[in-house]
Amino acid sequence: MSTTATPTRVAARAFLDHRRIAVTGVSHAPKGHGSNAVYTWLRGHGYEVFAVNPSVDTVEGDPAYPSIGAIPGGVDAVVVATAPDHAQEAVEQAADAGVTSVWMHRALGAGSVSASAAAWGRDHGLTVIDGGCPLMFHPDADGFHHAMCRVLTWTGKVPRRV
Repeated sequence: MSTTATPTRVAARAFLDHRRIAVTGVSHAPKGHGSNAVYTWLRGHGYEVFAVNPSVDTVEGDPAYPSIGAIPGGVDAVVVATAPDHAQEAVEQAADAGVTSVWMHRALGAGSVSASAAAWGRDHGLTVIDGGCPLMFHPDADGFHHAMCRVLTWTGKVPRRV
């Protein structure tokens, strides 16, 4: 990774400055889905969020959209919270919709991170945060997320630079 890459904290701040955010992979059955936790937290903290799931009509009581491009008025940023093998499609949809800020959600395990999708996004001018969770970097998030940010950065699950 280039030493001229953006520090993740700087990229995260810029990402969180966006107010219209799509979250892919939000489930109609939210138990255990990190995507739903991110979605509802952002919604509860003043963000205008949009659920992207082509298999359902509603999520968390809100309309769900089959793709990023189907969201009326577009979005400024995208949280990819799908399985890694669907990340490429989400990054391509983001690029096609003119979105330049993408966050591939990851806590423990692989999460939604796809190295090839992250590289594709960067090659196409997107800022891609490939690991961690937006809540780990939001100043109003809980202490658990902030502690996880430190631990996962130390273990390499959250990149230091993107």
